[in-house]
Amino acid sequence: MHHQTASANPLYHNPLLTRDDLAKAVLDLFNPLLPYFSEGGARVRLSATGAVFDYPAAELEGFARPLWGLVPLAAGGYDFPHWALYRRGLASGTDPSHEEYWGDVTDRNQRLVELAAIGFALAMVPQHIWEPLSERDKSNVGAYLLAAREREFVDNNWKFFRVLIDLGLERVGVAFDSQKTQDYLDELEAFDIGDGWYRDGPVRRVDHYIPFAMHFYGLIYTALANGDDARKTRLRARSQRFTADIRHWFGPDGASVAFGRSQTYRFAAGGFWGALAFADLEALPWATVKGYYMRHIRWWSKRPICDRDGVLSIGYGYPNLLMSESYNSPCSPYWALKFFLPLALPPEHPFWQAEEDDDAGEMFSEPVPLSKPGMVAFHTPGNVVLLASGQQHDKMRGAQEKYSKFVYSTRYAFNMEADDRHFASASFDGMLGLSDDGVHFRTRETMEEALIAEDCLYSRWRPWSDVVIETWLIPQNPWHVRVHRITSPRSLQSSEGGFAIPRVDFNQDKVDVGALRAVCFGTDDVSAILDLSAQVERQGVAHQAIANTNLIHGRTLVPQLRATIAAGEKVIVTAAMALPAGPDAEAALNAPPIRPDIEKLRALFEAKGKRVAAFDLKHTALG
Repeated sequence: MHHQTASANPLYHNPLLTRDDLAKAVLDLFNPLLPYFSEGGARVRLSATGAVFDYPAAELEGFARPLWGLVPLAAGGYDFPHWALYRRGLASGTDPSHEEYWGDVTDRNQRLVELAAIGFALAMVPQHIWEPLSERDKSNVGAYLLAAREREFVDNNWKFFRVLIDLGLERVGVAFDSQKTQDYLDELEAFDIGDGWYRDGPVRRVDHYIPFAMHFYGLIYTALANGDDARKTRLRARSQRFTADIRHWFGPDGASVAFGRSQTYRFAAGGFWGALAFADLEALPWATVKGYYMRHIRWWSKRPICDRDGVLSIGYGYPNLLMSESYNSPCSPYWALKFFLPLALPPEHPFWQAEEDDDAGEMFSEPVPLSKPGMVAFHTPGNVVLLASGQQHDKMRGAQEKYSKFVYSTRYAFNMEADDRHFASASFDGMLGLSDDGVHFRTRETMEEALIAEDCLYSRWRPWSDVVIETWLIPQNPWHVRVHRITSPRSLQSSEGGFAIPRVDFNQDKVDVGALRAVCFGTDDVSAILDLSAQVERQGVAHQAIANTNLIHGRTLVPQLRATIAAGEKVIVTAAMALPAGPDAEAALNAPPIRPDIEKLRALFEAKGKRVAAFDLKHTALG
């Protein structure tokens, strides 16, 4: 890893093995923000890049989001020396006559998100952030939060933010209409689609918001709310069930799968494991939960994710605006501090007492169907591969890369396309790219159908209104096979990619390309794509991706197959895999998969195909 740049990461030299190590990590992540607090303490300004919401809301993010780590730190008995700064900021930000006033809160406004962290702080550590305030300041804070909770929250995980605000108000004795809280909790529960999975609103997708928002806040609710026992029992049962699936979104090295939006929240993705501990829910043995949890933060500690002064950047494995969302302000990445929730537990809690169990991936030799998100997971050396069909997002930059690729992986993060007007320079890792003019291109974006049968996936999609593609995805560990039946009234240029791997310096990459195959040998990995088609002969290419398009590595190589596909109905079949360089990779290259029988695949789905729950909106009452 890039030692020079990674060493600016405040976690880099921390062994991250104990509760005390994690407490130090919170302070080390927070301290670089101190120079950027405003005089009144209410705002943090880290950079000039903008977000879809206004700058005062972004600067409130910088104030509020660190509380996700600071509050558990203090609740767990550790000293945080800057509570006076937070009290001053809270007083200034909620005082309409103060120049640092955060502004009135309107419906569906970003401020509602950030006030949840303040509600959490009031609920957990009122002695630090509420009790020392003057009566006037308490009155302003209470009035601001009461006004906010009357607003309309976005119809997704945001509904938990009223619940969290209310937990804080209740703890400090401010009265409110609790029926509104119950209504939102009921509406949140209506997003349940079974097996512990929720939908994040009336949308055809699930992503990291299910573990790090829906379950995370639900588990906080079960730990902090008074009464409501039947609901708490349901929430805990869902989290218990969900654990069996979500563990397959985490690789043996601690990486979570890069999939979906909001990747810049980074180690927030591991927050689910910490929330299980916080809620005292031993969904897997504590040693196993702790293993998933601690490996995750150690993985992030070696990544160059900070600016030179130790401030978290927008990006994933390195600073990168290309992969960000329009709602990512320079302060947004501090949601990562949600990871530190279990610091609130005493050192004698069994979670902290447990020895990490590190062989979590060993027992999964067979593919694991995850029917609710429309994925099939299989474990390969150093990696978990997730075949995917059944999710989509049609309103976000890069949505097809974030949701609609055929395959995602914990070791090989995806590439974003950087130029949709240059077909030859696109990566198409884990995707099939098509062009009818040689310039512009289309990929799978939205689908007409998404099915799962046993450990295989099917989707039907239209890159153009008159072109129909049926895609079957089949695990053949460590390979996976993709079958595409393309029906088109005109010929199309095609390019299909395997996994993106980091390039070797000094242009020392070794490649093996020719008819029907492309194999790339990178710094530590081998990535291969093979053409198993009978009807179309494709040519292998070792594609050098546009720089800074991959989420983890700034420079990547992608094996591709390219061909012109004639008009009419054509079937193309692809096998792809990537593995760490060594005997496993050599063995895989010497044992390529065989072409599946398309008629048998069709029969399997006719007999056993079930619609993917994430795709099937009928499961949810859309109000």
